[in-house]
Amino acid sequence: MHISQPQERVTAAHRHASGQLFGATRGLLSVAADSGQWVVPASHCVWMPPHHVHALRSHGPFAGWSVYVDEASCGDLSAAPCVMRVSGLLREAVGRASAWGDGALDARQARVAGVILDEITAAPHEPFGLSLPRDPRLLRVARAVLDDLADERGVEALAAWAGVSPRTLARRFTIETGFTPSAWRQRARILRALELLASGQPVTTIALDLGYDNVSAFIAMFKRVMGVTPGRYGDGGSSSNIGIG
Repeated sequence: MHISQPQERVTAAHRHASGQLFGATRGLLSVAADSGQWVVPASHCVWMPPHHVHALRSHGPFAGWSVYVDEASCGDLSAAPCVMRVSGLLREAVGRASAWGDGALDARQARVAGVILDEITAAPHEPFGLSLPRDPRLLRVARAVLDDLADERGVEALAAWAGVSPRTLARRFTIETGFTPSAWRQRARILRALELLASGQPVTTIALDLGYDNVSAFIAMFKRVMGVTPGRYGDGGSSSNIGIG
């Protein structure tokens, strides 16, 4: 299935029995699931296993694609949602498959479908996600940070608000997400900045929205993590080579 529209696209939380592979050919896509959140540029795609609740939002003009994988064919594929880079072979195969109609596959289509499954299996997972902690107290902290990324409260203040000791918050948060609370918040800010840049927001506005009084500090942080300034990224300067970690 191909999708193209000049405005933002929002798909409410839902689930389906089939696995789904989807991505963008233009624009930026945000994906939210129970286990985390992802921001996906056009060079990457998302694998969503069967029965996982997820919601989608595009940022700015958007064109994308989606293919579904029957649940019976998902046994060798990842059981958890993930982001992967779209290889040239996968891009051509899904481009052909997304134009198919309903009904049984003929022999040629079955071979293309096999290529898609092989590419999903072989593609390395890439770190565009933001894992959410499982502990209810830590999850409450994470949700609060996401709701107000300009909030500068440190570990001690957040721990007191959540009813947990600072040491437990820092230790458990790192174990459950792979990041310290401060690094996790920085990662969340970067992902939000990517969304806002794709929507055409000025760099100064983005910096202020994310709690930076000094725009230069935001630009320096963005360049340190992304390898380019936000202005250059917004102009497409790093659309094919992005890493967050």
